[in-house]
Amino acid sequence: MALSAELARKETLDKDLEKFATVEEAAGVLSRGLVAPGLALLFIALASVVTSIYVVGQPGAVVIIAAAAVGGYMALNIGANDVANNVSAAVGARALTLGSALVMAAIFETAGALIAGGDVVETISKGIIDPALVADANTFIRLMLGALISSALWINLATWIGAPVSTTHSVVGGVLGAGVAAAGMASVDWSVMSAIAASWVISPLVGGAIAALFLFFIKSTIIYQDDKLTAARRWVPVLIAIMAGSFAAYLASKGLGRVVKLGGLTLAALGLGSTALFWVVSHRYVAWQSRGMDNRNQSLRKLFRLPLVISAALLSFAHGANDVANAVGPLAAIVSAAQGGGVEAKVGIPLWVMLIGALGISIGLILFGPKLIRMVGEQITKLNPMRAFCVALSAALTVIVASALGMPVSSTHIAVGAVFGVGFFREWYTANSPRRRAYLERKMARRRAEREASAGAIADVLADEADLDNGPSPPVSRDEITRRNLVRRAHVRTIVAAWVTTVPASALLAVGAFHLIGLVF
Repeated sequence: MALSAELARKETLDKDLEKFATVEEAAGVLSRGLVAPGLALLFIALASVVTSIYVVGQPGAVVIIAAAAVGGYMALNIGANDVANNVSAAVGARALTLGSALVMAAIFETAGALIAGGDVVETISKGIIDPALVADANTFIRLMLGALISSALWINLATWIGAPVSTTHSVVGGVLGAGVAAAGMASVDWSVMSAIAASWVISPLVGGAIAALFLFFIKSTIIYQDDKLTAARRWVPVLIAIMAGSFAAYLASKGLGRVVKLGGLTLAALGLGSTALFWVVSHRYVAWQSRGMDNRNQSLRKLFRLPLVISAALLSFAHGANDVANAVGPLAAIVSAAQGGGVEAKVGIPLWVMLIGALGISIGLILFGPKLIRMVGEQITKLNPMRAFCVALSAALTVIVASALGMPVSSTHIAVGAVFGVGFFREWYTANSPRRRAYLERKMARRRAEREASAGAIADVLADEADLDNGPSPPVSRDEITRRNLVRRAHVRTIVAAWVTTVPASALLAVGAFHLIGLVF
């Protein structure tokens, strides 16, 4: 009887301990989910404290401190959403791990913002609002603060639903809505807005078309050649050189442009010279790297991995130089108006303001970026180093050409459009390419000639062609390979819907924010 009571007590104790363990595990999961938001709030608070050190006792100090907090919040959201596009292709192709991609992007984003970020920014984004119609400093501050709040909220929402959106378009929408609330519809330059709206369509289509063209080139000249390695030694250095020359011209225009004004011919000469130089270097690199490789698609991956990693770093640097103004531009405009009492067409960006933007973007990327990196790099379509290289090269070339032509394109739309282009092209090419069919027939004929089983030969050829994971390829059905090649339409619909609604949604939020700020201040 005593033994039975003892066993009952032990069973009860075990059940209680299991309950405590379950509660502890649930609390741990919940607390992990609160770490990132907590660190984000800490950064926003630190941004406000640092700002107070610089502006305490000066005119408009309270407004500037509040604007710094919102600017830090905006920078966090840019890092969470926009920066993911620069490294997502490399992560999706497994050229970089997620952790190394986050660290690398954070370093190069910060470097790009601090080294090559703009010294001067337009106070009315993209010139869509006539500054002469917003001459009152208080109204102008409300306008910029409302635009900053609305664009940050919209980007936060887009990140939450898993949609990469243009932060530039978000700021434009915020300025548009707050400008209309402040000065009416007549204050808007609708020709500028039309050009921005056209970029919604132009950016992804051009990015997708260029990526598809390069993928077609790689498939035609390298992948579906009987001697892949010889073809790779001939053409991979050319592709690497094109990317190197493009980045050299772009980064020179962004970085050296702060020191000396470079003309179009000078930049073109620099780009061509860099292309020739890197062709020589990459020719030797590819020859060395390809020694002893098997004549398989799996081997080609290794030749594209290092260039892909370098391109992700350079894209991050260029993004930090170009888009940090989306976070700190409105903040710099508010600081200028609050301290000077007037509205200027362009203002300088103080170093402490630039630091808030640069660090906020990097912290936002590390805390919240993995969600968008996985979505763009892994969930839209299957990427390998060759396809990811096409995405990166398309993004670089499209942004460079658009910048030279003065077109207001979105780097986000270009990068994601390039992923779409690669995926949809693969669907079309797989179903319609005579070159691919002829190549597979030749390869399967050779396998049969070697007395391999027909079903095994077909599975091995298709697995190799589909660029599945490294190592021995398990039997894969045609239906499974086709399913993996398809672009996920649900993601396409979500992203396109977010793109279309970015400017109007930010504008509507800005109208409400503008009037709410008027009640508070």
